[in-house]
Amino acid sequence: MTRESRLTHELRKLLTMQRTAALGTIGEDGTPFVSRVPFAAEPSSGRLVIHVSAMAAHTGNLQARPDASLLVAQPEVPGEPVHALPRVTLQGRATTPEVGSEEWQACKSAYLKRFPDAESMTKLKDFRFVAITATRGRHVDGFGRARNVDDEEIVSILSAPEVTA
Repeated sequence: MTRESRLTHELRKLLTMQRTAALGTIGEDGTPFVSRVPFAAEPSSGRLVIHVSAMAAHTGNLQARPDASLLVAQPEVPGEPVHALPRVTLQGRATTPEVGSEEWQACKSAYLKRFPDAESMTKLKDFRFVAITATRGRHVDGFGRARNVDDEEIVSILSAPEVTA
């Protein structure tokens, strides 16, 4: 088994321990729109999965313009400096799997593994799964520790999201 770098381990830990992200989409008029969404990792494809309402602005934005960005950050601690908080911004493309398809089932399974209490929401006709394929990222692991992350590393992390010692 190959030992992963410290930074890859820290990025894996960040994506495993944080359950929500700021989702950036592009509005009809070209302006950015940001919202907060829960996310899960779908290991068979190495993609991020969100579960969204058709009535949400970000859903319409993603369907019309599938470019998206997700910011996952460690929450601030009162009294601690905020400039060095670990975070990653992932950029990618969103797709909406067809309800009942194998891809949809994989997204549902990954999402419910992380959010079992969302089971009833998956039965609502208004909600859908969106899979986001990250194509690149920018990882900050503290003050002065920033790096670019390529799609291969992101897929590797999302394909086996559990943090090992």
